[in-house]
Amino acid sequence: MSVWIIGGTGDSAALIKAISAVTSDYVVTVTTPEARQLYGSICDVIVGAMNRSLMAQFCRNYGVVAIVDASHPFAVEVSQNAIAIAQNCNLPYLRYERAKVNSVAASQHLELDSFETLLQGDYLLNQRVLLTVGCQVLPQFQSWQEHSTLFARVLPKLNSLQMALDSGFTSDRLIALRPPFSEALEIALWQQWQISLVVTKASGKSGGEDVKSKVADLLGIPLIVIARPKITYPQQTSDIKEVTRFCLRNLQLKKG
Repeated sequence: MSVWIIGGTGDSAALIKAISAVTSDYVVTVTTPEARQLYGSICDVIVGAMNRSLMAQFCRNYGVVAIVDASHPFAVEVSQNAIAIAQNCNLPYLRYERAKVNSVAASQHLELDSFETLLQGDYLLNQRVLLTVGCQVLPQFQSWQEHSTLFARVLPKLNSLQMALDSGFTSDRLIALRPPFSEALEIALWQQWQISLVVTKASGKSGGEDVKSKVADLLGIPLIVIARPKITYPQQTSDIKEVTRFCLRNLQLKKG
């Protein structure tokens, strides 16, 4: 019997350390080989993306008794599929999600509900924009290449760089670095590129949202934050202790 931990973030690595202290009856999955490195030697990690059908098979193969979803806040499909599997298989589900950062308190900061809202407005017009939003959404910005000067920060992976290049970003407007980023590095990069607007996602402290908010305040640069997708979770917490109690409770129930 196992609790299934859906991981892939720095938050999930800290979570698994806590779970490891109370039980070894869990299995961790991530979608990419790079995400496996987050866990070091803490535990074995299974790598691979799964659709809903594969998730159901996975639960049967590993005797899953409960699901802890600690995937990225913007991994909508992963969470939606996990919720559906939990309901179909009558499995307890708990969403563990990093606490939000109040990064829109400053008057020049703005939170938008989606990338669609951003792209349909005039927020980017004639701006020198730094996009710290991941590579997957960069193709949506291609039509804006003629109306603004766009820069992007992506992970140092070939597919990330290729996706950015295919989206119209030139090599002099790309930087490939793996987070976290210090305040000093953010300041240097924004000033080097003479950035007038930064776009990020509401990815929490682990995603560097707090650092970007602080640097935006220091430099007087507007920050647009794309809100987390609205998902109705059966249960949700940002308390690691609550997650460990959830794991132990459901393991003990199945063991009788």
